Parts: sequence; C-alpha cells; structure tokens
Amino acid sequence: MSTIESYYLSSPKEEYYLPPLPRSPFRLDPTQMANEPGPRPSSGGLSSAINDGMTVDECDSMIQRSLRTPMVKFLKEHLEKSGCNIGTNFIKAVHCDKRVSGGYVRGEGIVVCSNHLNIQDEVNQVVIHELIHAYDDCRAANLDWSDCAHHACSEIRAGHLSGDCHYKRELLRGFVKIRGHEQDCVRRRVMKSVTANPYCSEAAAKDAMEAVWDVCYNDTKPFDRAP
Repeated sequence: MSTIESYYLSSPKEEYYLPPLPRSPFRLDPTQMANEPGPRPSSGGLSSAINDGMTVDECDSMIQRSLRTPMVKFLKEHLEKSGCNIGTNFIKAVHCDKRVSGGYVRGEGIVVCSNHLNIQDEVNQVVIHELIHAYDDCRAANLDWSDCAHHACSEIRAGHLSGDCHYKRELLRGFVKIRGHEQDCVRRRVMKSVTANPYCSEAAAKDAMEAVWDVCYNDTKPFDRAP
C-alpha cells in the first residue's frame, strides 16, 4: 500500500460531507483548485486574448501539444495503470470567471482556464499539476476533498512534483530566495489552495498542512523521486 493511501485510510473523517460537485466546468469547485495564475498586466476592462490570456481554441491547441510532453505522457500512463482511463475530453480548455489557472473535478476531468494563461509552459504546468490530483484521486479510494488534510496532502504532492516551484518560475513571480525556496513556495501555494476550500479555515488549513507535510512531501508516486 502506498504512503498516500495509508494516510488517507487512517485519517479520521470530519463530520461533514462534500456537497455534489458542479457539473459545469465553468464553475470550478474551490476545494480542487490549483495553480495560482502568475502576475498579469491588467487590461483595465474587458479581457482579451492579448492582455488576459488566450482564446479557448488557442488553449486547446496548447493542451494537445502538452499531451505529447514526456511528463504528461508518464502521468497519463500511470493513471491508466491505476485503473483510471482518460478519454479524449478529459482535459479541456474553458473560459473561467474565477482567478485561477485550472482545476480538477472528480468525474469530470481537468479544466484549463484559457483566459488566465498566456504561454505553452503555463498550460503544461496546469495539466501536470492537475494530473497529479487526478492520480491521487484515482489511487486513494476514500480521498475526501472536503477533508483539509486530504486536500493539503494532494496539494503538497502536486506543488512538489509538478515543477510549479522551480526557482526560475519563482523568480518570474517576484519571489527571490536562493536557499529553501522550493518548500516555501509549496507551502505558500498549498495554503492558497486549501484556504479556498469552504471547509477549511486558515488555521485549519495550516494545521492540516503541517500535520501531513513530511509524509506527503516525501511521497513521490508515481515517480521514483521528485522530478
């Protein structure tokens, strides 16, 4: 049994239930958001493909290119090995009202927010990050996204394994730190995502993150080690 499965199976359940997930990918569930968009110049009005991301068609083309990258192919392969087949429409580009880059919705797949992304690397990162959530959801039979510890664990893994916190990306975001930057970045992004979960206060999110940090940060499945 893998580390993350062991943790999920032994973690006490909270006394609440996850409400039905939204069926429309245009209204993403905040308990499953990931990837804060990087800084963008404001258009000062209506969004456009130039100043506020790209069109859905442009984003769809970039998603197709991302599917040919080694890391995405690796994650898809391991999802399928875990018993979760990915259909042709599992990853889709949409226009998102919320200021997020994308999300994973159980039973629906991954959405990539075209209007908050500008370049291929950003699309690749969203796809990779969300595939890690999908992988966790696939292999842990009782993963409960409304449980702050479960959510924090998957966010820790996605932040650590996806390359979201590579020092070059952090520099572009304006975070300049040489030593310890990666863990600081993962913690910051975990808190941003888990505090958006309506079941998790800031204090609960921080406690959950700290409680599972060592176990989940060091769980690198399906990789042998962190890429």
